[in-house]
Amino acid sequence: MNTIATMHALDDRRGAIRAEEVYDTGIEDLWAACTTPERLARWIADVSGDLAVGATVEASFTSTWEGPIRIDVCDRPHHILLTMEPGTDEEARLEAWFTAEGDKTRLVVEEDGHPLDKLHYYGAGWQAHLEDLARSLVGESSAWKERWTELTPAYETMRVE
Repeated sequence: MNTIATMHALDDRRGAIRAEEVYDTGIEDLWAACTTPERLARWIADVSGDLAVGATVEASFTSTWEGPIRIDVCDRPHHILLTMEPGTDEEARLEAWFTAEGDKTRLVVEEDGHPLDKLHYYGAGWQAHLEDLARSLVGESSAWKERWTELTPAYETMRVE
């Protein structure tokens, strides 16, 4: 795995995280790992509710975040756009793009709307989540908390673009 998340400022208060990885699986399999409740639960979150465009679902992430997520775009198998905590001061966008590269698939994830002084937590978190996705594809268990704890100091020293 070569995942490294990058952090950039959107304005003087908020920023975004961008992480990408290439997975040794086809686009349909990776799409299923990122869009079906049973597979999501293996690596990132328990999700309940109607998984349809315009619907709001409840999610409980391995990172301990819990709350509502609105599904804004679902263009199978290439693009997902979600709004986390819609309509609140904590609202954030989570977007993912899937691109087939032969028999592998590139996943790019971007999450924006987080306080600049906390971006390092999200950078380490997304790297750990994407590593857990790779683990789930081969039947291994999540190691999110341990990996996030290990990665956070390195992200604290990274520059926000």
